[in-house]
Amino acid sequence: MATGKQLKASKGKVDRTKTYPVDEALALVKETAFAKFDESVDVSVKLGVDPRKSDQMVRGAVVLPNGLGKTIRVLVFAKGEKATEAQEAGADYVGTDDLVEKIKGGWFDFDTAIATPDMMGTVGKIGKLLGPRGLMPNPKVGTVTFELDRAVNEAKSGKVEYRVEKAGIVHAPVGKASFDVEKLKGNLLTLMDALFKAKPSTAKGTYVKKVTISSTMGPGINIDVSALHTLVK
Repeated sequence: MATGKQLKASKGKVDRTKTYPVDEALALVKETAFAKFDESVDVSVKLGVDPRKSDQMVRGAVVLPNGLGKTIRVLVFAKGEKATEAQEAGADYVGTDDLVEKIKGGWFDFDTAIATPDMMGTVGKIGKLLGPRGLMPNPKVGTVTFELDRAVNEAKSGKVEYRVEKAGIVHAPVGKASFDVEKLKGNLLTLMDALFKAKPSTAKGTYVKKVTISSTMGPGINIDVSALHTLVK
């Protein structure tokens, strides 16, 4: 298969035993993207935390300065004046029980869900459907709010939510393979800055253990963590 040959060639360009300087790693992730579509560029960050402990949970959201290179479809649970505010802000779908029923029926044609606090009782009815897909509105990441104009605009402009998984790893997108190195770098450093600042006070030892970046189909490229620290500071 051509894809197999391309993947082998792509992997051959990366030294898995090496940690690369930031600019070199980003240039390499562009070089090793070989799919016919515009691949997403994603980062995996291994943290020295124990997510099983509530005081070591790392979770939040950050607006990437250069966006994600795709159109974000925003759904808002709101009523009355707040529904009008959401529509005027550019939300793709706005409603209450009507949206709940659509989602119960298996409709998930949206990327982000936002809700006003007074709607959470209604949204809670579909929590088991939204939660596993990472779509449940949450005040900790700013998606349960009355400030709908700000929330919708942030979502549209490239807001990324991050949450450490059971293995202690955070996965997040930082753009597309078509982005130039400077755009990817701006997004990556913004995300890393947020993660560094989110370090739990109870976390001991090395906090950021490993940072790997890759395109959707390409191989993982290890980035020099100390270089990231220097650039973020």
